[in-house]
Amino acid sequence: MEIIRHRSRLKNTLRKLVQGGELSVGFLGGSITDARPRHNWPEAVIAWLVERYPGVSIRVENAAIGATGSELAVYRAERDILQRKCDLVFVEYAVNDYYVPRERRAQTREGLLRKLLADGTSDVVLTYTYNQDMYEDMANRKTPESISDFEQLAEHYGLGSVWMGLHAWQEVARGMMRWEEWLPDGLHPTSRGSLCYAQSVIGFLERELGAGGQTVDAACEAERITLPVPLNPGNWENGWTLDLTRIRREGPWSLRRWPHLEWIDQCLVTSAIGSRLCFSFQGRGFTLGLDFGTLSADFRYRLNGEDWRSVELDRPDWCPEEGWFLAVTVADDLPAGEHLCEIEVVHGNRERCRGSRFQLAFVGIISPGQ
Repeated sequence: MEIIRHRSRLKNTLRKLVQGGELSVGFLGGSITDARPRHNWPEAVIAWLVERYPGVSIRVENAAIGATGSELAVYRAERDILQRKCDLVFVEYAVNDYYVPRERRAQTREGLLRKLLADGTSDVVLTYTYNQDMYEDMANRKTPESISDFEQLAEHYGLGSVWMGLHAWQEVARGMMRWEEWLPDGLHPTSRGSLCYAQSVIGFLERELGAGGQTVDAACEAERITLPVPLNPGNWENGWTLDLTRIRREGPWSLRRWPHLEWIDQCLVTSAIGSRLCFSFQGRGFTLGLDFGTLSADFRYRLNGEDWRSVELDRPDWCPEEGWFLAVTVADDLPAGEHLCEIEVVHGNRERCRGSRFQLAFVGIISPGQ
């Protein structure tokens, strides 16, 4: 088992550092990468870049969100990373994708990576953290499936990777850090564990960027790349979002600028049970992006005038009243052609279904990959 794997040079990053000016660094991931705790591993990586390159303005676009995975990120990449022209992007979803069905996460992960790599202007590095269900595999010197699947993509696309969780595991084994210092709650590092994660990423960067010298050679010149044929032809590379203003409404809906969650620009909002939405689309399925919590409603839907189907959304013990940016993929295997979808708000007569709010941030359309 290896902590660091170097596969190709960080050409865009090297060019920006040598030329001076500005380097834009992006992060995608879950709560272990989220900027809001202010102690997660990106903080030490950013501090190292600032110290190492004092003549370069380091701009940070940390778009990681707790309790989210690549299923949501594939729709957010354009707004939160690509439009902000990130030169170096770290992707951390080995943990939050862990319980997602293998085929689904294969499609969303590869779709996300192909979006990030499409124009050749972003270097992408994969980073893998740890959850407790990885313990048995790692204790037996095996690579957990969620990580080995990512490594297959890393090999296919020539992406460097850092197994931060393995680095921390080995530090505990060496007596350099206590387990409770690494994972006080069993999953989320605080300052000590986050610094350990960051040290493995910094080690990766020291070798990658140290090899760049003080000049930009031909290998580091900007170039438009041609992506290899995808491993999964059903990947979500071509996923797109509907314009919320084009969704037909029945009942007391409003379209609001959204002040409650910074990753959402606008929401279609109602709290009236029985309110409906209707939209048509070309694609094989769709995902709803919701500002969700225990005060949220459930819903039902029907496609092309067929029978209604109920969707009862899980509300785990840690679920907040609202503020969880939740991706709900309703259908992903529809036949080719145009489809009509109707959605109706349902209160839900279940434990922890305490409200009737329906707060729709986007409708993502799943189109076939290339």
